[in-house]
Amino acid sequence: MSDQRLKSVVIVGGGTAGWMTAAALAKTLAPQGLKITLVESEAIGTVGVGEATVPPILTFNAMLGLDERAFMRATKASFKLGIEFVDWGAIGETYHHPFGTFGLDVEGIKFHQVWRKFADQVGPIGDFNLTEAAARRWRFALPDPDPAKVMSSLKYAYHFDAGLYARFLRGFAEPRGVTRIEGRIASVAQHGETGFVEAVVLEDGRRIEGDFFVDCSGFRGLLIGQALGVPYQDWSRWLPNNRAVAIPCELGGDGLTPFTRATAREAGWQWRIPLQHRIGAGYVYSSHHIDDDRALDTLLANLDGRPTEDPNFLRFTPGRRERAWDRNVCAIGLSAGFIEPLESTSIHMIQAGITKLLALFPGNGVDPLETDEYNRLTAAQVDHIRDFVILHFKATQRDDTDYWRYLSSMTVPDSLARRMELFAQRGRWFPSNYDLFHETNWTAVLLGQGIIPEEWDPLVDSLPEDQIRQRLAGLSTLIARTAEAMPSHAEFVARYCGAAAPSSTSGVPA
Repeated sequence: MSDQRLKSVVIVGGGTAGWMTAAALAKTLAPQGLKITLVESEAIGTVGVGEATVPPILTFNAMLGLDERAFMRATKASFKLGIEFVDWGAIGETYHHPFGTFGLDVEGIKFHQVWRKFADQVGPIGDFNLTEAAARRWRFALPDPDPAKVMSSLKYAYHFDAGLYARFLRGFAEPRGVTRIEGRIASVAQHGETGFVEAVVLEDGRRIEGDFFVDCSGFRGLLIGQALGVPYQDWSRWLPNNRAVAIPCELGGDGLTPFTRATAREAGWQWRIPLQHRIGAGYVYSSHHIDDDRALDTLLANLDGRPTEDPNFLRFTPGRRERAWDRNVCAIGLSAGFIEPLESTSIHMIQAGITKLLALFPGNGVDPLETDEYNRLTAAQVDHIRDFVILHFKATQRDDTDYWRYLSSMTVPDSLARRMELFAQRGRWFPSNYDLFHETNWTAVLLGQGIIPEEWDPLVDSLPEDQIRQRLAGLSTLIARTAEAMPSHAEFVARYCGAAAPSSTSGVPA
């Protein structure tokens, strides 16, 4: 049998997606002799999607063996404990979507079910989540590895400069065998019968051949869309935001908060992401409900400090490719799809795409069975994230603008409608194998935006009420004291990973 093993991979595009892919392949497959080439052009700006992340990014960095302090200094990073949502359920209301869990299950009964029965007596559910308690006090400390201690329940991610992260990963990947080629791609050469990509041809005539190609070309989808013609599913009917304007500004206002802030506006929402050297700020909006000039004026009127760069306008269509892997091309990042940046999922979807690619990496040639499995898993994961993001827009009492009236009255996917109905009735929630967001995440957003279960699980009535009240009171007190004992987030960052000189790379939250 002839040896058809892949000997070379060409990554088309740099940025966060390209260099995350290059770093992962360099770590895992370059030692086995795989040739890895990345083609990018400095003349083509990257979108810069991604300044806020979710906790699995720690797993990716650990897989590479990155030193956390060095990574955070290089990317001007701060810690993220969750997202603060302002004016989402109704104007004037604020809630947190924290990482970590709420309380502890009681005799196999979910904690939020127990809390629901005693809510009027024990306070808000956020008092039982250490990560939220720390975030509300603007404090931070690293988790304790001892699972018996309450500090072990603290979970975190990062805010970082996505451009600097890509640069940091380039410094990791190139010494490990990745070859970077500067140049703009003029055409794509495909096999006449199979349609497999054989090479990309640069404007200066250079031909970059490969056995396998990873499309990290962003919204253009140079290979997956333009060359292979894989259709794109448009989710605008559920996610009408299709524009964003980003402007970094001076660090001011509330300073270095350990959380992302998402503030609902007239026709979209504004993000605030604190880095060590600046605030990442922007407005994600629907062009059907507000024009670019008014969106920019709204953003400028609500910045923490003086803008440090010119505004960067972006256009996108929420949705995903019908197939992220087609023939010998795998799309990772924006080329595979983009939901919208509300829950910081774009960098995670890059990571998830890389993880599945490594797990199903072609052995003796591209296998359609493995390709189909990659696409099945990707579609399931993205669709579940889509539902969670739609939830934020659907679950609102706001009716002050046409934008919010449309969202509150729209028909949502059946998969989301079932979850909302089950929770609203009796707090039921059942996981799938593909969820990035788990019971704690859904509970935080559903409760935070006013969907309170009418009843609780009847099993809760079997628990001794006085003991449960005492246990809950003790737990909330312990969590509050633990949070109060932490240093401030700004103090911890300065001591642990303080960066020196400022740098600027604008972007959109992932």
